[in-house]
Amino acid sequence: MNPDPLITQLKAVKEYFDRSTRNLAEEHANFRPTPEMMTAAQQVAHVAQTFDWFIEGAFHRPDGFDMDFDKHMEAINAVTSLADARAWWESSFKRAIEEIAAKSEAELDAPLPPGPVMGGSPRWAIVGALDDHTAHHRGALSVYARLNGIVPPMPYMDM
Repeated sequence: MNPDPLITQLKAVKEYFDRSTRNLAEEHANFRPTPEMMTAAQQVAHVAQTFDWFIEGAFHRPDGFDMDFDKHMEAINAVTSLADARAWWESSFKRAIEEIAAKSEAELDAPLPPGPVMGGSPRWAIVGALDDHTAHHRGALSVYARLNGIVPPMPYMDM
């Protein structure tokens, strides 16, 4: 798989996520619909962390994905600021683009390690998973916005 279409797809993922969530302000950072749910800031941080997690698992860990979800949630739970979460998102996105762009077609076509997360799929398949995962959280954050009386922007067109 050539990395160019993957990079194009990731850039669209970021554009849609940023558009959909841009009207959430710092005053909404710690909003959560129920006590057991993530806050708005934690949702954004989770998206960022998932980008890191997929890149690490696909390209830097011979054993695949780090399945210590309690550790991952600990890092997410520490985020209380949308500004901090968005900074993490920017950094994670930039790293993902750099990583994918630096891979050869052979590296992208190589299978992911065996395991419960996409085991044996080509490494480039993580881009589709990132797209799907980010869309899920974009939708959740649109609900958070509506619960705060905010109409979320249409993600697919800049208005």
